[in-house]
Amino acid sequence: MSVRQRMAIVVGVLVVAAVAVTVWQRFRDANGTQALTLYGNVDIREVQLAFRVPGRLEAMYFDEGDAVMAGDIVAAIDAEPYRQALAVADARVQQAGANLDRLKAGSRPQEVARARAAVQQAQAAFANAASDFERQTGLLEAGASSQKARDAARARRDETAAQLASAEEALALAEEGFRIEEIAAAEADLAAATAQRAQSQTQLADTRLVAPSSGTLIARLLEPGSMLGLGMPVYSLSLRDPVYVRAYVDEPELGKLEPGAKVTITTDSSARAYQGQIGFISPRAEFTPRSVETTALRTDLVYRLRIVVESGDEGLRQGMPVTVHMPPAATGE
Repeated sequence: MSVRQRMAIVVGVLVVAAVAVTVWQRFRDANGTQALTLYGNVDIREVQLAFRVPGRLEAMYFDEGDAVMAGDIVAAIDAEPYRQALAVADARVQQAGANLDRLKAGSRPQEVARARAAVQQAQAAFANAASDFERQTGLLEAGASSQKARDAARARRDETAAQLASAEEALALAEEGFRIEEIAAAEADLAAATAQRAQSQTQLADTRLVAPSSGTLIARLLEPGSMLGLGMPVYSLSLRDPVYVRAYVDEPELGKLEPGAKVTITTDSSARAYQGQIGFISPRAEFTPRSVETTALRTDLVYRLRIVVESGDEGLRQGMPVTVHMPPAATGE
């Protein structure tokens, strides 16, 4: 082997060593601490989709595995009973409103005129009865009438006086209109009817089941024709966003972590690396779950982390084991 060849081999070894040292240093912080590696599982939230009103399931528009967007109508129940209830509520509002308008308007002019005529009639009857009583009194004093006739005249006078007082009160009520309390009661009745109509409108709208978030339907639990009770689930929706990772760290490494720290997440099924950040560190210790396949941590007390994944995709599935890499710069040492 020539000297030139030996020198080339030496230079090559030195280059490889330099690269190895550089890579090694990237995984150590200023104190020589290695990057922290954690293990956990993907945690995707699920929502049980259910109607807020009972009824007969009329249609289901998606199947298991279908992707839905927020706002999509995924199922419907028979809305006819709720349309009929809304029609009744509309009629009740109209009735209450008409009654309130009647009370606020007061008596009609014809009713006031009739009450005034009744007063005039009662006045004439009273005047006639009073005149007859005076005549019977004079005749009795002159001996030309009896006490019985005078008493009968007094009774007619008193009766017509009471009728006149009643007619005058009826005229006053007709001219004044209805009491404030009656109008307030009618206003409250209209408010109650309006609220009932709004409730009926909400119930009619609730006969359409709307996806609250974008995601994938992972279970179709019922079929059209089923009778639904209140809150009975019909679909199970796996949310597309946010995606979390549930990981665990033992107590000696706890001081290296803080909420907001950036991490890299990898899986065994893909070469893609996902970015995320620590969103929550549990204040309570617990035993490591069996799903975390790390021999050293399996029987230790650890602290749970919730890591928010940025731009998660279909490569992250519920329960999938993942590895969380935290670079030395993100640790607290």
